[in-house]
Amino acid sequence: MKTISIVVPCYNEQEVLPLFYEEINRVMALIQDEHPDTDYELLFINDGSRDQTLLKLRELAKKDKRVRYISFSRNFGKEAGMYAGLENARGDYVVIMDADLQHPPAFLPKMYNYVLSGEYDCATTRRVSRKGEPKLLSWFSRKFYKIMNKISQTEIIDGAQDFRFMTRPMVDSILSMKEYNRFSKGIFSWVGFRTKYIEYENVERAAGTSTWSFWKLFRYALEGFFAFSTAPLTISSVLGIVSCLIAFIMIIIIVIKKLVFGDPVQGFATLICVIFLMGGLQLFCAGISGQYLAKTYLETKRRPIYLVQETEEDMRKKSES
Repeated sequence: MKTISIVVPCYNEQEVLPLFYEEINRVMALIQDEHPDTDYELLFINDGSRDQTLLKLRELAKKDKRVRYISFSRNFGKEAGMYAGLENARGDYVVIMDADLQHPPAFLPKMYNYVLSGEYDCATTRRVSRKGEPKLLSWFSRKFYKIMNKISQTEIIDGAQDFRFMTRPMVDSILSMKEYNRFSKGIFSWVGFRTKYIEYENVERAAGTSTWSFWKLFRYALEGFFAFSTAPLTISSVLGIVSCLIAFIMIIIIVIKKLVFGDPVQGFATLICVIFLMGGLQLFCAGISGQYLAKTYLETKRRPIYLVQETEEDMRKKSES
């Protein structure tokens, strides 16, 4: 028997969980009809949800032995949720997908066939449109991929999703990267392996509201820049060199005007502007260096990526006792 582990990070997904559970079981039944030697497990990661998500997961685990869950002690973020799912998945193949049905389960049979053929180690989806998203957010997303691919040696496909169907060797390779500051889109590309991209139109949430605000997405983009590129450090160095050259040229011009033309040096307002400009550049460059230093500091602490408060095994032991 070949087992597929379906990892589902959850944060405040009480409204959509019943819909997802029904749909994923329907699709997996189709896969089992086509491949009778296939079994599956559903591994939900409760990332410190503040609604009834954990209660819903307990109910599902009680009635279905295929359902497993890991509940964090607090919110650690989706990256930690995906890592926990990969680390605890027992299957020969591992799927990562969201519970909001924006990652359509209907793609799973096609993805399984691509991976099962042996031609690919991973099948994933790529959005070719951003219908339903705010235009400003879509514009920033496209710019992020363009900038990222220019400054990083790791290519990240525009529109590529976390929705992935992976073989065990690829999963083990991802797990070998135990860095605390994780940017999975870059990690998926960095480890390599043969990947099949399936294009599809954007799908809106089946229920509930997204917890991804513009600020959270902006911070996530910065994680990508600092995790897979040292270009910001190069930019700060170049700005420093350019500023020194400009200052040197200005000094030469002032000296020539004074000694050759006898022009008195004036301009208090200009002097203040130059001070603010140079001070701003220095703070900007120091801030970039500080970001890399902060990431290094967090890595050296070697804190756990997540902490577990409860699993379905704990629940079943309590019910038995």
